[in-house]
Amino acid sequence: MYDSSKVHIFVDDDPAPVAVLDAPVSFELDTRKLVDGKHSLKIVSKDPSGKEGIRIIPFEVRNGPAIAVEGIHENAVVDGILPLMINAYGKGDQQKFLITGSETPHSIPAWIWILLISFTGWAIFYLVRYF
Repeated sequence: MYDSSKVHIFVDDDPAPVAVLDAPVSFELDTRKLVDGKHSLKIVSKDPSGKEGIRIIPFEVRNGPAIAVEGIHENAVVDGILPLMINAYGKGDQQKFLITGSETPHSIPAWIWILLISFTGWAIFYLVRYF
């Protein structure tokens, strides 16, 4: 049998590897054990001669409920009273689809109001000219 490369898989800056496997590797990372936020996956490969290769992959975990906020964005400069619309919804148990709260309501965009007013004005103008 031939010697194969060893693959060490680390999450964040943990000194102990999550897994040590022989290449080629098929691995499932359970993100439910990680807190929400930014993380990094560090993969270290060692070939039979002792040479190492390292690859670091940043990723973000979002297992908790998603939070949508309308009325303010990141790094906004605000003044006075600020009306906000906040919605938080989870994915459920992944076996059934939860319709309640799964969509975030949004206010009607300004371009739709402009389009609606323009069409109404054109229709009134056309009707006045017709009669």
